[in-house]
Amino acid sequence: MATGRTHRPATRSRGIPEATVARLPLYLRALTALSERSVPTVSSEELAAAAGVNSAKLRKDFSYLGSYGTRGVGYDVEYLVYQISRELGLTQDWPVVIVGIGNLGAALANYGGFASRGFRVAALIDADPAMAGKPVAGIPVQHTDELEKIIQDNGVSIGVIATPAGAAQQVCDRLVAAGVTSILNFAPTVLSVPDGVDVRKVDLSIELQILAFHEQRKAGEEAGAGTAQQAAATRPDAADQGPDGDVPAVMPA
Repeated sequence: MATGRTHRPATRSRGIPEATVARLPLYLRALTALSERSVPTVSSEELAAAAGVNSAKLRKDFSYLGSYGTRGVGYDVEYLVYQISRELGLTQDWPVVIVGIGNLGAALANYGGFASRGFRVAALIDADPAMAGKPVAGIPVQHTDELEKIIQDNGVSIGVIATPAGAAQQVCDRLVAAGVTSILNFAPTVLSVPDGVDVRKVDLSIELQILAFHEQRKAGEEAGAGTAQQAAATRPDAADQGPDGDVPAVMPA
């Protein structure tokens, strides 16, 4: 999704296209589900279907990882989980700070999937003094006055912004100035960042608007089909038409 002045390299250091990088988490999610069911191997067709892509694209993506599978056997599930996790940087611990502990920020703090995917919530930060010290998901909320110190003490390079739109850019600027180089933005606004800082924007309202567009289009297509059927039902039969398909001025008795 568009994120304003978001800087991203065209390819990663090993020459992996950004589009492939974006699909790796999809493969990892599907592979993790297979691993949890103790499935030892998977074909490219089965894995592609589970990830929602076509098998040719999957094989091309995996070729960038140097993984080609075994003819007649498929891909080793556990090895691919490790390989993709390593490529995504998930084999190490990534401390994350969440700024803005309202309803959304609290929900993110309570999300159980961070730890299992290589991320550790190092701190929860909010501008409301009344929130300071209150535990959310077992972590005491800290005031924004401590933001820079928290980032430095925990070696944080990833920040999550869940503040109102009006506060998001200021929080972003402070995160970047403190050394954060990757930001996940849930605030309904576009952030401006310098080169070298990656921003991913999650905007639920935009996604809903896109779905509304598709629903409207489907409704229009259904209405159009209904009108065409009605017109066909009321059209004179071809047998009653003239040689050129015109209805005779005088119908035969």
